[in-house]
Amino acid sequence: MSTFGTLFRVTTYGESHCASVGAIIDGCPPGLELSAQDVQTQLSRRRPGQSDLTTPRNEKDLVQLQSGLERGVTLGTPIALLVKNEDQRPHDYSETDFYPRPSHADYTYLQKYGIKASSGGGRSSARETIGRVAAGAIAEKYLKVAYGIEIVAFVSSVGKVHLPSMLAPPSLTPLNSDEEDDNAEDALSNDFIQLLSTITREEVDKYPTRCPHSETSERMTKRIIRAKNAQDSIGGTITCVIRNVPAGLGEPVFDKFEASLAHAMLSIPATKAFEIGSGFRGTEVPGSRHNDPFVRGEDGSLRTATNWSGGVQGGITNGENIYFRIGFKSPATISQPQETAQYDGTPGSLAARGRHDPCVVPRAVPIVEAMAALVVMDNLLVQNSRKTAASLLPPVTTLPPTMVLPKKEA
Repeated sequence: MSTFGTLFRVTTYGESHCASVGAIIDGCPPGLELSAQDVQTQLSRRRPGQSDLTTPRNEKDLVQLQSGLERGVTLGTPIALLVKNEDQRPHDYSETDFYPRPSHADYTYLQKYGIKASSGGGRSSARETIGRVAAGAIAEKYLKVAYGIEIVAFVSSVGKVHLPSMLAPPSLTPLNSDEEDDNAEDALSNDFIQLLSTITREEVDKYPTRCPHSETSERMTKRIIRAKNAQDSIGGTITCVIRNVPAGLGEPVFDKFEASLAHAMLSIPATKAFEIGSGFRGTEVPGSRHNDPFVRGEDGSLRTATNWSGGVQGGITNGENIYFRIGFKSPATISQPQETAQYDGTPGSLAARGRHDPCVVPRAVPIVEAMAALVVMDNLLVQNSRKTAASLLPPVTTLPPTMVLPKKEA
């Protein structure tokens, strides 16, 4: 489906080479001050042609707010967002009339619908994510104003080049390792915890790779350029942190908060992996070290001494920083010849034309932030509706105090 969300519902539309792409947002609260620039900032971070590391397609991606607000204030009615496709070159895709591009969606879309877009991948193109980013920017504005919630994503690896403070990627256990030794390296280094607590988008955007570490960013740049010069591509990972999220969000059992996040992130084009908290690294650590003990916070509320859980326990947010990582495959469309087959099975060689990213992760950062914002926004509205409905009932007096959350004093 092209609609995401329950109360904050986003429907995206458009193909890569049609007249426009965009979104309709239903459920945005009324009274939010909003301008086109609030949306444009994130769209400009996503747009193509930002550097030598991205596709040279020249799109301004200027957003038009079509409905749902007057004099810069949301009305609570549906908001329509439109971005025109200007730099279209559908003739670059004439070879897909005969060949399904390897690891692309040409073949599967044809099998699904019995018909497919003639150029650029249609709905499977990353152009579709413009609507997500625009909608996510509106959700972020509300989350920041109403709750002080901050969402920051950054590139944590490109190929085999990893940010030093990142979790070590899962690997096969060496044959000579001591399987009885539980003194494994901690999944959460102090540097990583500090990074999650302080990183800003301004720091991320200092580097064309969007990796906030100068030495690593330089190595990533060289790796992407090497792929580009070879008419090839390379993948990578993005890490995202969400700060100041209140406890209590998430809808067990099938719509747990991390399940909603995984759904959102794996719907982004080119994604192949998702992990939250300690992720795969946490499988190598015994529970005695992996558990997050509770402590009294400065405001008197319960906090956790560690955060291996990534801010979610039992599918519900616990008030700590939420952090997760997404794996993006190497882009499927490359310009070097590939031995493959035509739609009728006839073998042949395909060298795709067009303008493509040698690595998608630098431009995918605002897409990840947008989808994270949509998940938080929708879960907040759902939880607030539950709390409002419960607040209209008389106080609970028939249950022991251990079963009821104490009422906060005004």
